[in-house]
Amino acid sequence: MNQAIIGALDIGGTKMAAILANADGPLVRITQPTVKNGSITALADQAVALLHAACERAGVDRTMLTRVGVASCGPFVCVDGMLGIAPPNICGGHSGSPDLPNDWTIIPLEKVLREHFETVAIENDCVTALVAERTFGAAIDVPDCVYVTWSTGIGFGLCVDGRILRGKQGNAGHAGHMLMSPDSNAVCGCGNRGDLEGLISGRNLGNRVGQATADVFQAAANGEPLARTVATEAAEWFGRGLYNVAATLDTSLFVVGGSVWEHHADWLAPIVREQVVSRLPALTQGVTIVTAALGRLVADVGALALVMPNEWIPRWRETSPWRTLA
Repeated sequence: MNQAIIGALDIGGTKMAAILANADGPLVRITQPTVKNGSITALADQAVALLHAACERAGVDRTMLTRVGVASCGPFVCVDGMLGIAPPNICGGHSGSPDLPNDWTIIPLEKVLREHFETVAIENDCVTALVAERTFGAAIDVPDCVYVTWSTGIGFGLCVDGRILRGKQGNAGHAGHMLMSPDSNAVCGCGNRGDLEGLISGRNLGNRVGQATADVFQAAANGEPLARTVATEAAEWFGRGLYNVAATLDTSLFVVGGSVWEHHADWLAPIVREQVVSRLPALTQGVTIVTAALGRLVADVGALALVMPNEWIPRWRETSPWRTLA
């Protein structure tokens, strides 16, 4: 089995990454900006080409790569029994935005990948992050847990009674679009007004205050009063979102990742935690909030875990080979 090769894709609105691995760990990781023009299959064709380029760079015969796991932004749409993706930050047919020079509405991702690879497993990127943290990170052996990302967007991966929730088309976990303040002027890219992502995501918060979100949070960390007020309010909204999920799913653990949290968890965490544990103790007592153990590679490792032979897992837990990519 040491000679077996698996592949993974992490598809986002800005970049796409491809990874190859064997039983000893990752062999190569390469990235490209996500294609946003061309034919309706252009993005899926890019994914195939990127995996083949990874094979070439690693000196691997591309015919050895038959198993591919995919972490992708969503939402997903089922087309002829296979998953397509319809992300509003890639598909110009939804918004007509000038920075999206295409008329795509649904990208036939699974169909194209299955023309080249025998086994294809596609999950929302937050679901793959949850898989990674349950397999190798902070949620091993935790049956009721949630992965949350606070970054450009807000996304969730949900696990109840040891089962990952997927929903009718693989879109379970889009809790970033739960409505929090419908009278707010915070408009989300999906069109909702006052949903959690519209209120606090990196993209939307920055647009609303007219300053890069990273700069706002850094100024807040430095004690600048106005920035601190904006960031504290965002953390309170985030905590209320976590409370809503905990109250709905009886969650015991939140594993949080994403750039906002990674850089500022030290002072954001107490604000967020207070919003959760100060409400209805019967539902919130014992709820824990921790930082993702796998950092920025969490979706990549999760995509590999989707197609990884079970016998590889103990060794990977012992050696943490993904750290060579950091």
